[in-house]
Amino acid sequence: MIKSSHQLQDAARLQSQQAPRLTGNQIGNILIESGRLTADEAQRILLEQHVGRQRFGDAGIALGLLTAADIDFALSNQFSYPYLIRGQSNVSEEVIAAYDPFSKQVEALRALRSQLVMRWFGSSEQRSAMAITSAERGDGRSFIAANLAVLFSQLGQRTLLIDADMRNPSQHRLFGIENRSGLSSILSGRSGVADIHRIPSLVDLSILPSGATPPNPQELLGRNAFPNMLREFRDEFDVILIDTPPDYDYADSQTAASRAGSALVVARKDISHAGAIGNLVDSMKHAGVMVVGAVLNEY
Repeated sequence: MIKSSHQLQDAARLQSQQAPRLTGNQIGNILIESGRLTADEAQRILLEQHVGRQRFGDAGIALGLLTAADIDFALSNQFSYPYLIRGQSNVSEEVIAAYDPFSKQVEALRALRSQLVMRWFGSSEQRSAMAITSAERGDGRSFIAANLAVLFSQLGQRTLLIDADMRNPSQHRLFGIENRSGLSSILSGRSGVADIHRIPSLVDLSILPSGATPPNPQELLGRNAFPNMLREFRDEFDVILIDTPPDYDYADSQTAASRAGSALVVARKDISHAGAIGNLVDSMKHAGVMVVGAVLNEY
């Protein structure tokens, strides 16, 4: 029997109504917008999902059109938990919290963040600034500071990471930003907040690099300009982390920690010396710095 054009249009309309579609902020839309999936592939997955009564991601993996990494990426965007894709950012892969948020290393760092939230930043007192210190070079202090900064920003906290190691700075390298001016310029009165770099690919994260290497880092940190700057930043940021030089080489770390009021001590497994760590903790306490705790870095 030959169907009329009206019958064919009605049949096509009925079929289109029955076919599943992508709506709202579904995983499929996120993957299409990011270029990980085509519209035709998404439709194939939807049909497989409809027939097999399974989740979109499971259907896509079963068809060989998606990987577990694709699903993690989509879920992180769906729940406003962004992370970076290797090869698509200037941020160093040493900042593992920005690239591998589901790895064991980052889970350990996330546990550290939770302890800090409960024991320090979440206390009844107004606390927002903390120095990240270590006794010796190579303890992984800058690594811990960078990754903690990312993790706090992923928590929805407006986070500022200050590189106060004006002798051997590293945060500008880790986050792929310029270091022509920064903390040293602000403390010497030659610049202002314009030197703070917002990291666009990581929500709520800003970096203040060390700036040009001055001849007098400790004296700059000891000026009133430093605590005044921190007071101003407390109105703009929820969490302020300060990366300092190693205590064994310079006294800068104690000066920065005393301005912040608190410190987290980093030690590295099989590298750090217990005596040096003990001396650092004792000197911090004598200077009136609250030592929030110590972390043993295995990475």
